[in-house]
Amino acid sequence: MISTLKKFFEFCRVQNRRMFYRTLGIGVIIAACEAAKFPAIYLVLAGFLSGSISKNMILSGFVILLIASLVESLAKGRSTMLQCRAGYCECAEKRIEIAEHLRYLPMGYFNQNSLGEITTVTTNIMEQLGDVATRVVMLTTQGILNSAIIVLLILIYDWRIGLICLIGIGLFAGINRAMRKANARVSVTKVETDTRVISGVLEYVQGIAEVKAYNLVGQSRKKLDDTIRMAGDINTDMEMICNRYVPLQNMVLKLTGVAILLFSISFYLSGSMGLLEVFIMMIMSFQVFAGLEAMGAYSALLRVVDLCVERGKEVLALKPMDISGQEYEPKTDDIEVSEIDFSYDTKKIIDHVSLKVPERTTAAFVGPSGGGKTTLCHLIARFWDVDRGRVSLDGKDVRDYSMDSLMDNFSFVFQNVYLFHDTVANNIRFGRPDAPIKDVIAAAKKACCHDFIMALPDGYDTIIGENGASLSGGEKQRLSIARAIMKDAPIIILDEATANVDPENEKDLMEAIQALTREKTILMIAHRLKTVRNADQIFVIDKGKIVQRGTHEELMEQEGIYRRFVDSRRQAIGWKIG
Repeated sequence: MISTLKKFFEFCRVQNRRMFYRTLGIGVIIAACEAAKFPAIYLVLAGFLSGSISKNMILSGFVILLIASLVESLAKGRSTMLQCRAGYCECAEKRIEIAEHLRYLPMGYFNQNSLGEITTVTTNIMEQLGDVATRVVMLTTQGILNSAIIVLLILIYDWRIGLICLIGIGLFAGINRAMRKANARVSVTKVETDTRVISGVLEYVQGIAEVKAYNLVGQSRKKLDDTIRMAGDINTDMEMICNRYVPLQNMVLKLTGVAILLFSISFYLSGSMGLLEVFIMMIMSFQVFAGLEAMGAYSALLRVVDLCVERGKEVLALKPMDISGQEYEPKTDDIEVSEIDFSYDTKKIIDHVSLKVPERTTAAFVGPSGGGKTTLCHLIARFWDVDRGRVSLDGKDVRDYSMDSLMDNFSFVFQNVYLFHDTVANNIRFGRPDAPIKDVIAAAKKACCHDFIMALPDGYDTIIGENGASLSGGEKQRLSIARAIMKDAPIIILDEATANVDPENEKDLMEAIQALTREKTILMIAHRLKTVRNADQIFVIDKGKIVQRGTHEELMEQEGIYRRFVDSRRQAIGWKIG
């Protein structure tokens, strides 16, 4: 228990940890107010039993009770506010910290880990940490503080009754430990099942078109339903484990209270305890363990708290790329790749590749699918670090740049465009959040977006839905190009940006690309002949190697992949339906 509490506080950020510590300090005041009620009761009872009760004694007892109750109420209110603020701030700030950390991880991490797992950590896990974990931790610590202070007073007052209290607390702690141990295995399964539920829901929603197209609704639903039922069963198992132990814990505390009562009477009958002390012990026997009872009901969740912290720490412990380079603004946009190798795990993707792309020229990468074209461009932009060799921009190794200053030099237009659930204007100004609307409109016009944007219900203020669900593929591509135009980076990477565009949008899209790439350095991955034939250099990539390089005319004179590629495209264009 103590190790979990310590782990939780260490995981919290400094400012939130301080708020939690202040809450614990207030908890001591609350516990002291609880304990202060007994001297007030003692004062009044002493007067009654001695026959010397007076208005002053009653008033003094009333004032002590009133002050203790008022201070306790104010302290509890302040404690709750601090606890909520610290918990929710910690949840929000950890999400931001994890998001920033993920930003600098190699892209290979996202290929090896499901979207569901990342989503679980940033949603369920952090939500539990900010809400459930905070309350569990504070209830647990408050219960311990209340009981500790009252038991300490009892020990000072009568060590024999104090010893009975300690024995009862020891038995309670043993049962509580057994409950948390029994819950440990189920807690691990619960967190894993929560991850599978989110993965299953995401998979079902994202693949709903395929599910319907292939009439797999029943099969797909069954898989998701089974996962959700499993999560329900796990939560039920946790409750059943608690239901076996919590009554036993409470029984031990109640029986300890009864033992305090019986021993107090026994001590009175034997003459070793006064009648007044017996009355006080009777009252204390009902109150001493109230905090522990509340704590015992929630302490089973401490293992969940422990797992939440561990999962958060696991993500933050993932080794990011070294981003400690210098802020550097290149004087030229010359790109050079020198004898680089790169592998995913044990599979070699790029094998001893070297090339040069002078600034303001266009380099096209073509070749069979899976040959390494996209990976090579991502290595140039430092989405990953090479295993061997060197990638340089303006003669400086890209690893010597700070990540942000390096990214300032690149804009990307991917085949699969991601748009955010936000206004059209904010999606365009993504690279320049503070850009005025006139610049947004200018970029949209260059990307041939303005007309269809103005046809939307609220124009540039239209919420377009998550990932641009309300737009066509060509419209999303042009918005992506407008975003890149807005950023105005000197190097543009086009990753099969026109691969899935319908003929109606192709003309507008090509005009948008021309506006984007004017006077820029272009790295282009493409399958369409018309998009590569005018490139200054064409690199044919196969099995991670450059097997051919040259201009369109030079490569057409060589026997090889490129000429076969062009010939097959020409034949496809010539096909007609009879």
